[in-house]
Amino acid sequence: MVIEPVSLRTSDGLLLEGELSVPEPTWAAAVLAHPHPLYGGSMRSIVTGALFEGLSREGVACLRFNFRGVGASEGEHDEGRGERDDIVAALDVLEPITEGLPLALCGWSFGADTALCVGDARVGGWLAVAPPLRDVARPLMVAPNDPRPTLLAVPENDQFNPPARARPTVEGWQATRLVVVEGADHFLVGKTHRAVELALDLLGDL
Repeated sequence: MVIEPVSLRTSDGLLLEGELSVPEPTWAAAVLAHPHPLYGGSMRSIVTGALFEGLSREGVACLRFNFRGVGASEGEHDEGRGERDDIVAALDVLEPITEGLPLALCGWSFGADTALCVGDARVGGWLAVAPPLRDVARPLMVAPNDPRPTLLAVPENDQFNPPARARPTVEGWQATRLVVVEGADHFLVGKTHRAVELALDLLGDL
């Protein structure tokens, strides 16, 4: 797998660091959003890293990046508001390279909630892995009322938002499927392959 460093420029002028993998041949594309910056989340966190490597092996072009204020990315944490612009900046880099291919936003934890808030027309669908579905983020989410497919991968033993809590929250969401990741907790230790499989399922339906 060849990994290329890339720079992302946000609409508010910040420069973010990212990494791009474009396998040959490529049949789909994904932007990967990492977990909470204030709790150690970065583009190399366990699930984000597993998606980057696993999807690349399966012919999916992937772009992972550090949200504002993480690593070498400029700016500071903005509680999910400016981070939406960071995802759009990632789309600006990836979409021209993979134009015409199915493209999904795939986020884990904080990255999942943030991805669900981005309704950019270039997005074909969303994969939300262990989404907290926090009250602060929910009013900003566009995916619940969007006809494009949304796949929620909820760990069976999630410490923050287990299936019993997640199901009532997403009841009534359009084009949404909730899959329980059996035997997994919020960090999907030993189960990251399921996130890759579910991402491939989503991309195959776009």
